[in-house]
Amino acid sequence: MATLTFHLIFHTHWDREWHLPRAALHARLVGTLDELLDRLARDPGFTSFLLDGQSVLLEDYARARPERVEEVRALVRAGRLQVGPWYVLADEQIPAGESLVRNLLLGAADAAVWGGRLGVLYSPDAFGHPEYLPELARGTGLEAAVVWRGLGGTSGQQGDRYRWRGPSGAEVRLWHLPPSGYEIGVDLGRESGSIEEAWAWVRGQLIARAAGREIPVFIGADHHAAPLDVSRLHDQLTELERPNRVRVSRLDEFFAAAASEFREAPLLTGALRFAPGYTWSLQGVHGTRAPLKRRMSQLEVWLTRAAEPLAALARRPQGRDYRPALEQAWRALVQCQFHDTICGTTSDVVAREAAMRLEAVQAYADEVVRGAAYDLVGHDPDRARDQGVTQSPALALWNPAPRARDGIVVVDCTFFRKDVLVGPPGGRAPRTGRGAHAFSLHGPDGAALPLQVLDRRSGHERLDARRHYPDQDEVDRVRIAVRVPTIPGFGTAVLTPGAPQSRRPEDVAEVQARSLVNRHVVVTLDRTGSLLLYDRASGARWLDVLRLESEGDAGDAYTFWPVARDRLVRSQGPIRVRRVAAGPLVAGLETRWTLRAVGRSGSQNKRGRVDIRMTVMVHADSPIVRCILDIDNGATDHRLRARIPMGSRNPAIVGTQFGYGAEIAPPPDSGLPLEATPRTAPAHRYVAVFGASRGLAVLAPGFFEYERTPQGDVAITLLRAIGALSRSDLPGRPGHAAWPTATPEAQCLGRTRIELAVAPVAAAEALPEIWESVFTPVRGVWIRDAIGLTAASGAVTLEGAGLVFSTLKPVAGTGEGMVLRCLNPGDTRAAGAWRFAEPVKSAHRTRLDEADPVPLVLEDHGRVVRFSVEPHDTSTIVVR
Repeated sequence: MATLTFHLIFHTHWDREWHLPRAALHARLVGTLDELLDRLARDPGFTSFLLDGQSVLLEDYARARPERVEEVRALVRAGRLQVGPWYVLADEQIPAGESLVRNLLLGAADAAVWGGRLGVLYSPDAFGHPEYLPELARGTGLEAAVVWRGLGGTSGQQGDRYRWRGPSGAEVRLWHLPPSGYEIGVDLGRESGSIEEAWAWVRGQLIARAAGREIPVFIGADHHAAPLDVSRLHDQLTELERPNRVRVSRLDEFFAAAASEFREAPLLTGALRFAPGYTWSLQGVHGTRAPLKRRMSQLEVWLTRAAEPLAALARRPQGRDYRPALEQAWRALVQCQFHDTICGTTSDVVAREAAMRLEAVQAYADEVVRGAAYDLVGHDPDRARDQGVTQSPALALWNPAPRARDGIVVVDCTFFRKDVLVGPPGGRAPRTGRGAHAFSLHGPDGAALPLQVLDRRSGHERLDARRHYPDQDEVDRVRIAVRVPTIPGFGTAVLTPGAPQSRRPEDVAEVQARSLVNRHVVVTLDRTGSLLLYDRASGARWLDVLRLESEGDAGDAYTFWPVARDRLVRSQGPIRVRRVAAGPLVAGLETRWTLRAVGRSGSQNKRGRVDIRMTVMVHADSPIVRCILDIDNGATDHRLRARIPMGSRNPAIVGTQFGYGAEIAPPPDSGLPLEATPRTAPAHRYVAVFGASRGLAVLAPGFFEYERTPQGDVAITLLRAIGALSRSDLPGRPGHAAWPTATPEAQCLGRTRIELAVAPVAAAEALPEIWESVFTPVRGVWIRDAIGLTAASGAVTLEGAGLVFSTLKPVAGTGEGMVLRCLNPGDTRAAGAWRFAEPVKSAHRTRLDEADPVPLVLEDHGRVVRFSVEPHDTSTIVVR
């Protein structure tokens, strides 16, 4: 009989922040790693330790122990300390796909500095896994993975090893942790208790699921130090297992030894989100601390669709290198995507610290956007300050999409009124100006463009320059809408102000009583605060759109649970309406009302007040209905959602991290007491349902939680107001998921802003462009101290039916060039081309991590690069 080999995988799972703040766990990490390094040095039999698959822990350790950095490097180079492949162990369903790629890029770069990367996509504690994880593995040079939650408990999922195939056909060898997860062997390292008894239980659990002779044994747990005597434990288990073998192994050594055992392993496809009766998947986290998730998503868009493309394009003509600032922004953002942090399953102090890190991300990204945009149009703030008498304001436009676009741009223009003097007054006198005045904007051809004033108010503006003190001014801030000319993909244009001229646009939007009207749609505010939407192209109507509703939430940060005998409270009005934009370019209405939410007990005296202000707008040239919800939540222990009747029970099309696909139906509830099957699901950017003649889409900047109701409606979670990290009395999930901790700030009391849009849509292929129109529109930057701006010529355009743009960024590291990525969400191979206004020197097809370059042919003197993309696959091209 063939012998078994037990691979002892010594590890720790280290939450950087959780029920305790990062500082507390950082202090514990330093002591734990101090002891680990000493033990590795003393015990030659302690040959390997897995540092939880995330390189950030060594970054944290080096900050406190710089004198031991070389010691750490030596252990990593020797293979005794396994580092990466992630930068942090992120939640894998909430961050955008490009965030997961940046996470792995940072992890690989850090691991290279330390001396080597773990070759396994290790994900021991994420709350489910997206269908694109095999593509992420293949695209970063990884062939194996380890997961726990989201798999097991259904037919065909009884074993421990699988082949997991992604949508493109990429496969990864997958080892599935047992029901007790990465903690299965923690008792083996204890000094007390019987090793024979502890090993018998562990062995039984592993053998029962083993589909091969090579068996990993994970020995470790949350924030645990290594066993006191690894060599002694190895010798004891060796004696118990004769003639079988026991060895201390690296995780990748196990996969190498077991490679042949995976060849005939069962095949998995799709996302891994459910494990009925096997272990908790904890899908309720998708609605917890929703404001933090929304803020994170907005910054992902700002980085990937503004800061990175601008930095890459500004770098091309030997401009400044903005990658150091971008890297700091990404490190701060990805640290917020640690699975407990972005899931909201943390103490209040951790959530506050994450919010502060997100503010840092915003500051880094804003500086990159400002500097790179100025570089592209040739604006030098120092020269403007030196030649102040020749300044004349201008509006610089930039198109953050790989296709030519025109449309309506909303931007703030400022007009000088008075200097704000800083410092001792002395004999200085403040300058004064005329402030706001009527004006027009003229395109590159000199023609005046249709313009509408939306708002005017006084304020302050500070003009910064590298060689001067800031210039603080009192200004009039005028918000305008302007119909801009066509701008090529990732191209720029400059509009110049002139004497006021009246030019009415061909398409108009207007307010008619409580309705917003253009040639595409009619939107009417109902007395309940919801919308009635009429699509003029198809004649389709949708009633009661975005009706708000509240229900009691007896759950905790991990699990939603309804209140027994609770009733759903739906918005009833009355509403107060005022016009905020009359047209002709933008028409808008603002409505206010109060919703009385039911608290956790469901009793009358537990009701809380939720004040709502919703601003609804339509542009003259678009069927998209833009909505901003400003919610002042004064209620506790409830879930607030917006319901959209979709007019059809057909399966939904759901935005994924890289594209879109059909919604995933949850398995039937097994009735087992371990965890009830959730009805909510994660989505990115949009959910759409198509009827006989037309579909309706609801769109958001990034991640959101939704539920498809039995009636076919889509309900979007706006807030989950809960006050406990973990409860043990939930019928749908008996037992604590974390240490009991009060989280009053998770009640989400106070104000929060939510951006949504709804739009009639003809086909799923139109969804990415509709989303871009709302959340990555042509952007305008008013430059009050401009001198001789010039539109850059370096436009980049993506061609190819159905291809979805993903990224344009500078190359990683110190090399030159930029990275272009797109996705083919279709079922057939797609041909595409990147077209450049200025010729490029070379082009290479690469993996997601920009490695393994394969040269591509340049056409039209370096202005065109053609490529093809397999179904549901990505194409990454590096051009120089």
